[in-house]
Amino acid sequence: MTPLTVQTVIELFYLLASILFILSLKWLSSPSTARRGVLAGELGMVIAIAGTLLHHGIVDYRWIAIGLVLGTIVGVPLGLVQMTAVPQRTALSHAFGALCVTLVGTSEFYLRSPNVPRFMMTVLAIEVILGSLTFTGSLMAAGKLQEVLPQRPITYRGQNFVNLALLGVAVAIALDIIVHPGAKALFPAMVAIPLVFGVMMIIPIGGADMPTVISLLNSYAGLSAAAMGFVLDSKLLIIAGALDGSSGFILSVIMSKAMNRSFTNVLFGAFGQVEETAAAAQETRSVRSASADEAAAILTAANTVVIVPGYGMAVAQAQHKVRELYDSLSKRGVEVRFAIHPVAGRMPGHMNVLLAEADIPYDRLVEMDDINGDFPQTDVALVIGANDVTNPAARSDSNSPIYGMPILDVDKARTVMVIKRSMSPGFAGIDNPLYYMDRTLMLFGDAKGYVNDIVREFSANHS
Repeated sequence: MTPLTVQTVIELFYLLASILFILSLKWLSSPSTARRGVLAGELGMVIAIAGTLLHHGIVDYRWIAIGLVLGTIVGVPLGLVQMTAVPQRTALSHAFGALCVTLVGTSEFYLRSPNVPRFMMTVLAIEVILGSLTFTGSLMAAGKLQEVLPQRPITYRGQNFVNLALLGVAVAIALDIIVHPGAKALFPAMVAIPLVFGVMMIIPIGGADMPTVISLLNSYAGLSAAAMGFVLDSKLLIIAGALDGSSGFILSVIMSKAMNRSFTNVLFGAFGQVEETAAAAQETRSVRSASADEAAAILTAANTVVIVPGYGMAVAQAQHKVRELYDSLSKRGVEVRFAIHPVAGRMPGHMNVLLAEADIPYDRLVEMDDINGDFPQTDVALVIGANDVTNPAARSDSNSPIYGMPILDVDKARTVMVIKRSMSPGFAGIDNPLYYMDRTLMLFGDAKGYVNDIVREFSANHS
């Protein structure tokens, strides 16, 4: 092939990959086409890599082969994590992508300086700043989700001012380099300061906001990749980065709306601190509890049951036992549905995927807005490991940090049963008045074990 022909093939590969990336996002928006969307994205990436390997600028393939092998060694274990670890694994993926962008941007600067046009230098500075802060920010988010770092906000007086000052200094350095692209001595500072800013940006954010933060970091990673596309003159990177950046931003908006919070609240609100009154309230207020056989009897007598899954169900890997519970109740003529809150779990769609993994019919999964009006006519609302998304304080307590957040109205059901390990506050660190209501029964224990006990009671009574 002549160089022109090879370049044409590369461009065709990139065009096909771009089309597949766009189709992947479209198909992922529906459960019926989600598998097709995943396959399209995977195929698009394979084609994109194949096109890149044809590039005439590659002199030696040995280092590329070593990189592919090392990437496979790291990537395969990361892809085999439990569903409960997917949010932190996603954060790590953002970190790796952002690190790649930062390293490429750094190498491009030192290769081109001082002959860097101002537009190109502007894009390169955006690439490096966004990549650097996304790298460390994503690592911090992964650490909080993995609970190797404190999930509660770490704050101090004047923290927001310090953070914004750091970012301001990085931007000022970037402007100076844009005007004087030969100022190589300043470039390391433009990389290092956003690295520090990424850490400082995340530590004051509580664990309850981490899903939104991950989506926002995803957007930053996409935008930095798009900027890298301009630097490398790669239309594929521009398209892929724009898709990633815009979809991450839209997802962040949806999640913030679901929590009735703005980006300002998320980034500067220190949401997720344990209420000082929570422990005292737990000591002075009593709750009603029930055994597995009592819970089984109540469920058997019900005509309608709404199951509300949460992160506790995911941690306990109880979805298959929940499927057995669904089957047992359905055989007895009980109408069973599942109420899904937009931010249940730690990522959007977390509960949907877990329940689909257990082959629970997708038409039994009902979104919050569609099921809230049915709770007053529901005999039993069974909450399995969900805390903050069922907290009625969001409706009634104007002093609560989650006031105004849309919740599942489980407290309006005739009977509420909550499977929970203990009375400790939820991920947001807020006590839940639902647990102290007269119509609420607390079922203390591991979600998987307790649901299994209820199903076993069904079998014993049937026999």
